[in-house]
Amino acid sequence: MRSIVVAVMLLAMAIIAQAQQPKKIPRIGYLSSNDPATESNRAERIRLALRERGYIERQNVAIEYRYAGGKIDRLPELAAELVRLKVDIIVVATGAVGIRAAKDATKTIPIVMAGPGLDPVAQGFVESLARPGGNITGITNLGPELAGKRLELLKDAAAKVARVAALYDPASQQALYEMKELLPVSARGLGLTVRSWEVGDTNGFEEAFAALNKDRADGLYVPVVPLMLSNRKRIAGLALKSRLPGIYGRPEFVDAGGLMYYGADLKDSYRRVAYYVDKILKGAKPANLSVEQPKKFELVINLKAAKQIGLTLSPDLLARADKVIK
Repeated sequence: MRSIVVAVMLLAMAIIAQAQQPKKIPRIGYLSSNDPATESNRAERIRLALRERGYIERQNVAIEYRYAGGKIDRLPELAAELVRLKVDIIVVATGAVGIRAAKDATKTIPIVMAGPGLDPVAQGFVESLARPGGNITGITNLGPELAGKRLELLKDAAAKVARVAALYDPASQQALYEMKELLPVSARGLGLTVRSWEVGDTNGFEEAFAALNKDRADGLYVPVVPLMLSNRKRIAGLALKSRLPGIYGRPEFVDAGGLMYYGADLKDSYRRVAYYVDKILKGAKPANLSVEQPKKFELVINLKAAKQIGLTLSPDLLARADKVIK
């Protein structure tokens, strides 16, 4: 009888000890090519989307942030660091270089793309959008593929635009593809001439604007790459000084003083990132979660910028805008 009592007591103590052990909370790795300030808008929206699904940072989920600060050559090192930390998921908030860095660092930890503007099938990251087949899934926002629509909107905003200057970072494969393959075709269809201007570092913007002004550019096209995004205030300021109407690949440019943004509704995209994180933490495999393309798009117009460059926008274009900054 005594032995039974002792056994029951030991079992009860074991159950109590197990209950007292802190529950392991999931860890999310967040990999960005930007600096924390540039990345803050996206990171915050993803945090809010996770909160909507019950994941509260520092309470029941931990997020390890790694920022390359615009130095994309650091991404492999940062991805490897997240793998050493044994995170449960890596959210890649950057383009092809960041996704490739995470892919090279791990074949087992799930990787969630947070809306890069690329074709993940063409890049070799997934087998197909419907069946990714590996450890990568998430959102793709079709950035470069919207080149034609963006040029069309630029022409709608400023009917006299004929010579468009396009800034690009030669270190970005995505930007090179957009500049060399997509923009020229779209421009010809709209009767526009596009000339690409290379900017390789933060010191190159003033020189590029001086050259494109001398070339008599009357429109500006800026794709999304880390160098451009981290210098958005400088670019928007130079565009205003040059009285150039511009179309940009991220809404942050418009917030910084640029004229127009057209692209995926990023708020919706960030909510979908939280959806993937939730599914994977609950046991779903990335290989079986289809990659999503954007379902919603938005046009954002900075009316204040239009007035500063002396541009009168048509009521029709303003009526089409999802957001107008006055």
